[in-house]
Amino acid sequence: MPEPEPERTAPKRFPDRDEIAAVRAEAEPLEAGAEGGSTVRVAGRAMARRAMGKLVFLDVVDRSGRIQAICDVAVTGELDVRLGDVVGVVGRPAKSRRGEPSVLAASVEVLARTTQPLPDTFHGLTDVELRYRKRYLDLLMNEETRETFLARARVISAIRRALDEDGFVEVETPVLQPRYGGAFARPFVTHHNELGADLYLRIATELYLKRLIVGGLERVYEIGKDFRNEGVSFKHNPEFTMLEWYEAYADYRDTMARIEGLVERVAREVLGTTVVTFRGNQLDLAGPWERIRFVEALERHELWTRDAGELRAWLTERGVDTEADRDWTQLVDHAFSHYVEPGLIQPTIVHDYPVELSPFARPTDDDPTLTERFEYFAGGMELGNAFTEINEAAMQQARFEQQSEQVEGERGDPDYVEALSYGMPPTGGLGFGIDRFVMLLTGKESIRDVVLFPALRALPGAG
Repeated sequence: MPEPEPERTAPKRFPDRDEIAAVRAEAEPLEAGAEGGSTVRVAGRAMARRAMGKLVFLDVVDRSGRIQAICDVAVTGELDVRLGDVVGVVGRPAKSRRGEPSVLAASVEVLARTTQPLPDTFHGLTDVELRYRKRYLDLLMNEETRETFLARARVISAIRRALDEDGFVEVETPVLQPRYGGAFARPFVTHHNELGADLYLRIATELYLKRLIVGGLERVYEIGKDFRNEGVSFKHNPEFTMLEWYEAYADYRDTMARIEGLVERVAREVLGTTVVTFRGNQLDLAGPWERIRFVEALERHELWTRDAGELRAWLTERGVDTEADRDWTQLVDHAFSHYVEPGLIQPTIVHDYPVELSPFARPTDDDPTLTERFEYFAGGMELGNAFTEINEAAMQQARFEQQSEQVEGERGDPDYVEALSYGMPPTGGLGFGIDRFVMLLTGKESIRDVVLFPALRALPGAG
């Protein structure tokens, strides 16, 4: 008996590949039924197959788009291609008789087999929970998902380009930190066996970046992950991507102008417009944005007072549960987030926050109980936070001590205070939530739609 033929292994490469979008552009000017003179090589996933006599039509998809491959089996041989297989097609750009940009195939080879049936290729992957748990299937089946994450990549590239052109230096600071600081948040804690010490996943990059300002780098930024061991919501994920920058010889008003310009520039570069739709509202991200003082924002809701008992009573009368709010600081923050923030639909800067809420911001010139701090909002959610930074060691130490009385756990950072004692120039600093910004630009209403692998509860019975 003849020996069986060995099973053919798939090729290990498919070189000199053309993006499908480029091939479509080359085929578009052709007349219906015509073909171009160049040879093209496209590769991607076979997402549809149709047969008409001796012709087989494959829809091939890569990250740039979809194209039809017209396969005459007299030329290509019989096609052993299943839905979901990754294929390489060599041929010429063409226009089908119906006017569809295509590749007239000379050869088709299978580069990788699928051994699992794909979800419904017509409706895509529609189970929301499954989309998050199996993002690879979501990306494979849903063009909109692919475009969202390609847009996210373009957003981050545009931000880097803008800051680099403005003279900022991109740096990297520790993710594992011996002390956590730069925000009010509960950290994740781990243990380093060799050092014999507990370490924290950073909740912010702030204190390390400002050390670099002391060191003379003058304009620095970092885009990276922060981690907070807190709740999950449509706008919160335990790990999230932040941009922070610090600029010597600037204050919070300079920083207001810079963030307005950055947001407008990135929106125009990525979308071609500053007008976006988010949660049913049309927003214009172009500056200048509305500005309102923190006190005035609460006064509009008749909720401004420095008396904790009075504020608690007002909130209770309105049906707000304040049981978890231990002091005035938490009450006033609760009042702001409950009544003011949801109404800030158009881009808005809220500035001059109470000192109790702002441990790293310098006081305003006309009122030492307020600080040169602002937060900026759009679509009813906060996008970021900024200060004129404290650059006096004694003042920063006093703020750390004040903070430790309000928040359980060690909050100070003696080394950072020592760094300030060597002199830090006047500095403006800002944090910018990349995930939320991408939500705005893409119209996604959940942070899980703009984070590739969001945090999810384990499925019952999962090992």
